[in-house]
Amino acid sequence: MENTIQAENYKIQKPEDWASVITDDQIIEHIKESDFSAKQVEEGRDYCYFLDKIYYTSDIKNSEYACVAYTLNEPSNLESASVMDVVVEENETYIIHRISVLREGVLVDKIPDMKIKVLDSENQSEGGILSSNKKVNITIKDLRLYDVLVIEDSRVKVFTERDFMRKEFLKYVWISPNNYWAYGSYKFTFINDREKTIAYKKTFFRDEQGNVIEPEINYLKQGERFIIDKENFINFVDSNREVAPFIDFATDSNWTDLSNYISPLYEEIYNKSSLKDFAPKLVEKLDAITDKDEQLQFAIDYVQNHVYYVFNADEMNGHKPQEPAVTYENKQGDCKAKSVLLKVILDYININSSVVLVNFNTDHYIKYYLPSLLTFNHVIVKIDYKDQTYFIDATTRDEFGLIENRGFIYFMHYLEVKPNQQLQIKKPHTFSYYGINEKVDFTAQKNVGQLKLTTTYKGNRANYMRKYFKNTNKREIIDSWNNFLFYTLNYSNDRNGTDIRTIFKDASIDIVSDDKKLNEFTINYNASIEGPYFIDAQKNRFLMYFDRNIVKNGARDFMHTDIPFWHNFDNEKYEINLQTDERIDTEEKFTIQESTINNPYFDFTSRKKVTKNGASIFIDFKPLTNLEIPGQDFEKFRTDHHTIADSNFGIGIDIIEQGLLNLLKFNFKKRLK
Repeated sequence: MENTIQAENYKIQKPEDWASVITDDQIIEHIKESDFSAKQVEEGRDYCYFLDKIYYTSDIKNSEYACVAYTLNEPSNLESASVMDVVVEENETYIIHRISVLREGVLVDKIPDMKIKVLDSENQSEGGILSSNKKVNITIKDLRLYDVLVIEDSRVKVFTERDFMRKEFLKYVWISPNNYWAYGSYKFTFINDREKTIAYKKTFFRDEQGNVIEPEINYLKQGERFIIDKENFINFVDSNREVAPFIDFATDSNWTDLSNYISPLYEEIYNKSSLKDFAPKLVEKLDAITDKDEQLQFAIDYVQNHVYYVFNADEMNGHKPQEPAVTYENKQGDCKAKSVLLKVILDYININSSVVLVNFNTDHYIKYYLPSLLTFNHVIVKIDYKDQTYFIDATTRDEFGLIENRGFIYFMHYLEVKPNQQLQIKKPHTFSYYGINEKVDFTAQKNVGQLKLTTTYKGNRANYMRKYFKNTNKREIIDSWNNFLFYTLNYSNDRNGTDIRTIFKDASIDIVSDDKKLNEFTINYNASIEGPYFIDAQKNRFLMYFDRNIVKNGARDFMHTDIPFWHNFDNEKYEINLQTDERIDTEEKFTIQESTINNPYFDFTSRKKVTKNGASIFIDFKPLTNLEIPGQDFEKFRTDHHTIADSNFGIGIDIIEQGLLNLLKFNFKKRLK
């Protein structure tokens, strides 16, 4: 074996006493063909003869052990086996016990054929993310198709003072294995060697009919084990529609005790020193602002934009925040540090706030997990102001507006860092403003169309569009709008394959205004179009404008059986005006069709105004947002979105062609309706 760098990040040694003991002869005995294995190979999948996985936890370390033997019948698996990357954290060691292949009945030791490099883990090194993680890169020479690869290894994380939270509390989630693999033998063991009792909760397990079984909670005292042991096993989870079964292991506790554990850590930091002492210049600026709304905006803007966000993975795992004086002095900090500084500033200006713990990535699953502080991976600030509750992410940048106009954060669960707290649910939300308010004027005269869009974005949409216009080439922006309008005007069905730039002549887009207090961003789009009408196969002409963004296909197509639909839409308002110098069919069904939908989770109206040479539609969409749609309500919710998609997301007008023959044809068609 060639070691390019010898380091503590990896070792080659025997397993620890709590791990399995397996000899070479036993491995060969376990790698036996069977009717079950033959069937998997016939179906073209690789096969795992056995997997023995153990998770061991004590008051000084966490360890994971695995011994696995699987086929290399697929070139992709051979490639990934030949070059492996294992990322280890600070004070974590990757330990190799055995790497072998079974080839023609003989077990061949491949450790001499290994080459190991230890590299900095670069996958998250940008954007202020600091990590002392290392990447152990292992290459193995001379692996061959149809070998059976045997790997026995461990990962050991020894706790330091910085890992006081992990030392005090355990959290580990076992997830049922990948449904690609078939296992001749699958065994998972959890060993609790901590003084404290470990609770475990089995969730999304199913009975023989495929129905989800009620979650089950049990407990492991020190020295006790939990074991899953299966033979000829395939995980038949429908990953597109079902949640894979999982088991949450956590130190037995409750939310009240956990909040009482963590809140003193923050209180100590809040009271270290006063804002006047460590930030006199900032205090001077705050005192000079007499309007409370503007004072609050200044405080948020300062922390978000003047204090650089640095994510230190090792510090984040600890949960003990940096002192606000240090954050202010260094002008940098992680989410805890920035949130604490913001709270200290808000305390100074007498605005009630608190730090809260969240995990946006696993927010849906938090209600299924056992209580644990290690569930959370992010910290934000909750602000109570003028009888309203707002949540501010201090790590966000380029966000603007008075607090009621700033970006809205969608999530459900949070734990407030105060004594005697329970896990809380963020309330559903109704916006007081429109995220998008758009007016469209499309006028056709002498077979030339003039198209004008005036669009005002607000809140999250304003923040996004402001960044988009700042960071994107102007030509690219115009092309994006042209492409959207190519489908909206239905040109994709009569001139597909045409260069879009030749259709939208002299297209331009300009920023009209950017109000940083109201957080409103307004743009104008203009273009001229020769041949503005959509022409069908029968040579009938139509002027059409159907904005497919109004149709929420995510709601219409949602099919998951375990996860409710997450409702996170904005208020939207549209006025679309079509005008022509031709005569139109003023009684055409879809031209005059209107709709009124009053769903418990959204209101939608479309109203029409029709004249002899044009028509207008006024669309108003107001959802109740930031909530899950209960299963019993979803089909009605889906059906109402289908109603929107049934020609209520825009307007079209039919042109009556001149001439007696065309008029007779029109009257005949009208009688058939």
